Amino acid sequence: PAFIRGDYPEWLDPQFQQAFAAQAAEEGAALATRAPVDLRVNTLKATRDKVLHALRRFDAAPTLYSPLGVRIAAGTGPSRSPHVEAEPAHGKGWYEVQDEASQIATRLSGARPKEQILDLCAGAGGKTLALAAAMENTGQLYAYDADRMRLRPIFERLKRAGVRNVQVLDPGNTEALADLEGKMDRVIVDAPCTGSGVWRRRPDAKWRLSPQMLEARLAEQRAVLDQAAPLVKPGGRLLYITCSVLPSENRDQVDALINRFPELSTVPWAPLWEQAAFSAAPPQSADRSAETLLMTPRSFGTDGFFVSMLQRK
Repeated sequence: PAFIRGDYPEWLDPQFQQAFAAQAAEEGAALATRAPVDLRVNTLKATRDKVLHALRRFDAAPTLYSPLGVRIAAGTGPSRSPHVEAEPAHGKGWYEVQDEASQIATRLSGARPKEQILDLCAGAGGKTLALAAAMENTGQLYAYDADRMRLRPIFERLKRAGVRNVQVLDPGNTEALADLEGKMDRVIVDAPCTGSGVWRRRPDAKWRLSPQMLEARLAEQRAVLDQAAPLVKPGGRLLYITCSVLPSENRDQVDALINRFPELSTVPWAPLWEQAAFSAAPPQSADRSAETLLMTPRSFGTDGFFVSMLQRK
């Protein structure tokens, strides 16, 4: 059966069949392969050539799609991935560890200088840093996360990266979010999820995942999307991102959000790709959708990431 050949839990087989149809086993197997180490160059302090030179002893190479990406190939056998955060170049703020799919998702946001942008589920700030560089340290970028422990590392990372246009909102301060209602050019929602797209980095996670855990993540996603939608200004955009390949966390959530907020509509991803000036043309979305984008190890050579852009009328 596909779930045996694809090395994923049997109870998730209907979702894999829905997402990937005849390729379910192949997509699952690719999620069990070893992952490379991907880095994003911080354009506020360095160039890709500079980072490639600094990491040449690791045989670092440019990523295929992201023009700011650097990849160190996965090792074989018992070899360990290099500890790139111990390198002097990282201490200088030249790069951050960030999978190419995450870089692509952030770049698809279309963030521009002088905009007003909210990173609603900022976590440790990986996408916040990428957005700040895209904004060229101008405009106003708000970083918020309800979990203070997840948000805590962002301060050191902002300082190391030389970021100056970020205002970190206090965790749980919903009043501060209310002040932003209807004012944001872009709201980025990197939602809590099952992490099924990053199983190749945490292989044990797939066997610990349960239907109850999935239901809890779905509830959290609905809550954060309901929180995000009113913050988008008329004509503004909301970018919904997960590191999951499960339709219930991805397109199903987008369709349900539009039902709750009819003023929102999806923006097809292919034109966004063209505008973002990536280094190569993309393959087809792994779930064959023209509206939303699903990247996977098998289709894009990246972690599993879902991206959907919505615009407020």
